[in-house]
Amino acid sequence: MTFKADSVLSAIQLNAVNTSLTIDSVTLAGKSFAHSGDILTITLASTLQPGDTASVRIYYRHNNVADHAFYASAGMAFTDCEPEGARKWFPCWDRPSDKATLDLTAKVPATVKLGSNGRLADSTKNADTIYYRWISRDPIATYLMVMTGKVGYNLDKEYWRTLANPNDSIPVLFYWNAGESVAALDDIETKILPMATHYSALFGEYPFEKIGLATIAPGAGFIWGGMENQTLISLEPGAWDEDLVSHEFAHHWFGDMISPGTWADVWLNEAFATYCEALWDEYTSGAASYKNTILDDANEYLVENPGWAIYNQQWAVTTPDVNTMFNYAITYCKGACVLHMLRYVLGDSVFFASIKAYATDSANFRLKNVVTDDFIQKMSDASGQDLHWFLDEWLKEPNHPIYQNTYSIDSVARKVMVNVNQMQENAPAFTMPVELKFSFSDGSDSTIRVMNTAYNQQFTFTFAKSPTAVLFDPNNNIVLKQGGAFTSVRPQGGNVHPLVYQLDQNYPNPFNPATRINFAVAKTTLVTLKIYDILGKEIAVLTNATMNPGEYSISWDAASMPSGVYFYRLQAGEFVQTKKLILLK
Repeated sequence: MTFKADSVLSAIQLNAVNTSLTIDSVTLAGKSFAHSGDILTITLASTLQPGDTASVRIYYRHNNVADHAFYASAGMAFTDCEPEGARKWFPCWDRPSDKATLDLTAKVPATVKLGSNGRLADSTKNADTIYYRWISRDPIATYLMVMTGKVGYNLDKEYWRTLANPNDSIPVLFYWNAGESVAALDDIETKILPMATHYSALFGEYPFEKIGLATIAPGAGFIWGGMENQTLISLEPGAWDEDLVSHEFAHHWFGDMISPGTWADVWLNEAFATYCEALWDEYTSGAASYKNTILDDANEYLVENPGWAIYNQQWAVTTPDVNTMFNYAITYCKGACVLHMLRYVLGDSVFFASIKAYATDSANFRLKNVVTDDFIQKMSDASGQDLHWFLDEWLKEPNHPIYQNTYSIDSVARKVMVNVNQMQENAPAFTMPVELKFSFSDGSDSTIRVMNTAYNQQFTFTFAKSPTAVLFDPNNNIVLKQGGAFTSVRPQGGNVHPLVYQLDQNYPNPFNPATRINFAVAKTTLVTLKIYDILGKEIAVLTNATMNPGEYSISWDAASMPSGVYFYRLQAGEFVQTKKLILLK
């Protein structure tokens, strides 16, 4: 291990898990060592001054234990290290901010193919033995260092031609097991090249010297769908799946090239990779496919939201358990939806130019690390506008807005009064640009964007022709929300005061993706209108507010829900009624 002193040093400390590693000796600049509490302390032969470089050689062995970092079974050996498993197979300063180049030599039987980070510098066969030497040109975070070897591995090779020089190419390696679907593998081998080209066009040239993917053998112990090890992705057995590959491959820009400064910043890995799944769908299948992928992510978050923020400062100090850190609803899906909404806020040209400026910033981020506040500042600088208002609320606050909106129409004055109200109790008011779509009696419509900055905010609009209705967020760009449909539709001549409560059948029914529910309230009272699935699980709250006597109309957009039978239930004082509606896609 070669290192540079950034202060006066007489010893260094490395992470090395005692139950996994036995340290035998140290040499070169290492004079002696102590190994306890999973820390290897190496006393140096001389004191180093700031700027001095030294090398320590550590002789060690891995104990015969299963530690969920170094695996050896089913005819193969492989490593899988995120977040802190590297310290179980080699001594290191096991923090995502510590990136180093790797030079790995492995001695294996001649029947083995073995891959690692970087380029294959040499493979020497001697009788029944092969020595593989892999060298990385570029620095690697410890959790992304890998070796994967197997008896009887199959190996395919393609070449991707770089954008900077079409006459230059880099190898694309596919390690795979016998018995896997050759058709699925062929499909990925065909798609990985245009995927590399598309991502390079969006985020800057692919940064590394090879692209590698390796499926782990059945029964070998790999528990994830995939792991984005730098230049050698690990995939579960036979997982030549387009969505999975587009996600893991995107990590080579977001996670590998730009690595998190701390584990509090892991969302910058997973949110970007998840969002890139949608971008790849957009590239291959169009805008509707992109939006459906985003809506699926939004629905996953809204259904499974555990109630914490995407960015948690304490994770920078204390690494949380993997189920918390890699919570799919928060770190992946909500994060991807935040990027989608940032695209909505900025517009396509500014959004993609800003992301590319971030990904190609070689002075600060490219082949280096990033922390969340630096990302926010970079996006603000690149877009030419302060984005703290948006990114701080969506990254550092939990949950999402719950809208309870109303409007009224003065048909004589051709005026519409819109009240945008947020009613969440477990998060501050979310500042968001909101689109309002106005319909008119002549069949035309007009969409106006306003900035909602407070819980209860009123906007007034006067038109040259008669308005008839208003839609809130008509294109569902604010995908992380509940409610949003307007209530308190007051007809010409003022409010109607019905003498009875009433719940009408939704229209249309069946519907796709939106339907409207009309109801009447006889007295000022607390009114709730909720949607339930066929199992009785509450899936949406359309209104939960005190209402005055009148006739009301509210719509439900079920674009993110699966087809099926649902129920809507109105409770107003002692009046309770339930009706059935059918979503048919």
